[in-house]
Amino acid sequence: MPQENLVQKIYAAVRLIPKGKVASYSQVAALLGNCNLHRYVGNALHKNPSNSITPCHRVVNAKGFCSGSFAFGGNDVQRQKLEAEGVTFTKGHVDMEKHAISQDDFDAMSARLQEISAKS
Repeated sequence: MPQENLVQKIYAAVRLIPKGKVASYSQVAALLGNCNLHRYVGNALHKNPSNSITPCHRVVNAKGFCSGSFAFGGNDVQRQKLEAEGVTFTKGHVDMEKHAISQDDFDAMSARLQEISAKS
């Protein structure tokens, strides 16, 4: 898969994360069919040209911690954006039990990505 195509698939997957929910880098990579791409996902999101189109603030690490170098405005901006969507934090990280995408969310997102891929 060409690199630019992979980046666009990452952005498409992130756009499917529901407001008020978060996904881990590995979950986004798994949506693309390879959970080992989690670092590549992080790199692509760091270069995201528009957070208003691709809400990369909804991607956190597996333990629910925000990025230490959020690309759009500094360390606290990611947390502020998540809290504005109703995401709650416990001991400095997202309450993953409440806000991580569920298996049903994952399955629906995966199906939608397949539809998008089939059209392109």
